[in-house]
Amino acid sequence: MNKTELVSAIADESGLSKKDAEKALKAFTSVVEDELKKGEKIQLVGFGTFEVSERAARTGKNPRTGEEIEIAAARTPKFKAGRALKDALN
Repeated sequence: MNKTELVSAIADESGLSKKDAEKALKAFTSVVEDELKKGEKIQLVGFGTFEVSERAARTGKNPRTGEEIEIAAARTPKFKAGRALKDALN
């Protein structure tokens, strides 16, 4: 499912127009992004949790040359599914 299909599904499910559904989706993704940038965690009970994971700097190898390279530390987004979502899938 791509973004256009998701907007259509949200519009059908909620009774909103596609334009309003797209605004709601943009607002949701914007808020999630802003909160993760601040280092905050977003919990949607029954659905899941969005949070930031810290990855330490490490040494890796270039697979082509075998040369050792330094991989910088990074912050990455992480999603952990909630129990209700897991149960719905099984």
